[in-house]
Amino acid sequence: MTHILADKWPESLDEALYLCRELLEDTDFPTLRRWREAGGKVLGHFQVYFPEEIAHAAGLLPFKVHGAPIEARQAEARFGSYLCSILKTSLELALSQRVVLDMFVAPPICDAARNLAAVWGRNLSYPCQILYLPQNANSGHAAEYLRGEYDRLRRVIETVAGRPVTEAGLRASLAVFNTNRRLLHRLYAIKRETPWLLSADEAYVLMAVGGLIPREEHNALLQTVLPHIEARPARPQDRIRVVFEGGFCEQPPLDLLRTVAQFCYVVDDDLLIGLRWIQNDVPLEGDALLNLARAYLDDSTYSPVQHDLRKPKEAMLLQRLRGARANAAIITAAKMCEPGLDEQVAYSKALDEAQIPYFVSEFEENMTSFDHLQIQLETFVENLLFA
Repeated sequence: MTHILADKWPESLDEALYLCRELLEDTDFPTLRRWREAGGKVLGHFQVYFPEEIAHAAGLLPFKVHGAPIEARQAEARFGSYLCSILKTSLELALSQRVVLDMFVAPPICDAARNLAAVWGRNLSYPCQILYLPQNANSGHAAEYLRGEYDRLRRVIETVAGRPVTEAGLRASLAVFNTNRRLLHRLYAIKRETPWLLSADEAYVLMAVGGLIPREEHNALLQTVLPHIEARPARPQDRIRVVFEGGFCEQPPLDLLRTVAQFCYVVDDDLLIGLRWIQNDVPLEGDALLNLARAYLDDSTYSPVQHDLRKPKEAMLLQRLRGARANAAIITAAKMCEPGLDEQVAYSKALDEAQIPYFVSEFEENMTSFDHLQIQLETFVENLLFA
């Protein structure tokens, strides 16, 4: 495996956190550049979920495309005005050559995103594909359909990679990603059980950097830092426990998460939920693509952009709150995000009926002022603490 950072991560927790923040906030994406300089190829995939194991088994670096805090100068001419920021800044990354890909994949998660792959393909020369995840996740044929869709993408990926994706290679990649999911679950267990050891922004950078580097390196990072986090001498403070909901697609600025962490313990969230979509190990025995398809459907979490009658969003949010022993919820959405703003209404109704306090907000990935949010959030928290 090509190492694009170093053979080992810094032993110091502070140094590792600093490096992760630097990588996430660098809009020139140096890890992708180093990977390509070493002769590697990159597959970019848009939110929310993509079976990265297939790209990994082909030797490609899966890169999670989720916009950036940049000005979409070129992309503005390719999209209408009233669209979410993430679509424009994601395309801007490619048009401006900040990110150079060998293939791009986007699922049609909303009316705006369903056009992204086509617009991308008209402006860039490499293959751009749509991943058609099942519209009816409850159909008895959904798993077989999805396995066929994964296999279609596998054949395109093989052409890009110049090598076959074998069953043995897929199983090896499943094992790497199974390890990664277990480590991320351990990271989130710290957030739930001892949130004073890990702030919301720290947990986020440790998770999100996985979308920029080979998953083996991300596993090494988490294996290095998790014992240090668990050994921190920090003590609990008088803060409310909240679930942060609304980060499934466009991502809030890191400074927004830091602002929230000043007043609350974020004990669970849906930030970059695609990296944690599958909840348990994918079986290594049998048909690897079918196992991956079944895991997506039957052993997964929830999102506003997946329609599954077994996972009603409001009930799943209440379950997330109870599972994390949260006192309240922060229900947020990216500006101009139709799925997110629609769910705000449904979530608010469910929380009202359950008599759970909640704070409603909007964000945009390139926002820089948080004074108003800070005042509102501080008032919300004080009302709960001193009611």
